[in-house]
Amino acid sequence: MIQIFGDFIDRPSGHEYLIIGFSPSSIPLQQRWRNNGLSADFLADYLTTFFPGNEGEPTTIYRQAEIKSAVSYIANELLENAMKFNDETSQYPIDIKLHLESDGLIFSVANSISPLAVGKFQAYIQELLAGDPSELYIQQLEKNAADENSTASGLGLLTLLSDYTAKIGWKFETVQKDPEIIAVTTIVQLKV
Repeated sequence: MIQIFGDFIDRPSGHEYLIIGFSPSSIPLQQRWRNNGLSADFLADYLTTFFPGNEGEPTTIYRQAEIKSAVSYIANELLENAMKFNDETSQYPIDIKLHLESDGLIFSVANSISPLAVGKFQAYIQELLAGDPSELYIQQLEKNAADENSTASGLGLLTLLSDYTAKIGWKFETVQKDPEIIAVTTIVQLKV
């Protein structure tokens, strides 16, 4: 079974890319939580080398800082979601790929998801795709303010859509039948 939602690109065409993988069998993924930011910052530092300019020129420094900040935020958000919603019963690895395109960047994150969580996640995706990101963001802020006991903000993907005007797509794929393992790949396209 393969299901596609949103602006999913199956194979980015960029020649320059970086992949970081996380194996669930070595250290429990929840223990790696603090490393998400380090991994995201590494991706951002690596990428800025492809956006050279005149050293010391304010516009170059500003552009590099802006790109670095965007890459770090997006990569961190994607890694956190992949680890938070990963199927803990599966040994399917989590990986993040960053592809450099001529006009932008493509992030790709793959992880497993519990078969029981697929329907709820796909319903959320449909809501994201059908709504206005800015309006959904405000609604989520209001919902968070009303629920003092909530531990999840629900703002990550909404921020990607509203603040970064990113295109997002998902692919759900059954990669094993018994026991059933479903992989979800999230693609984020960012113009730079």
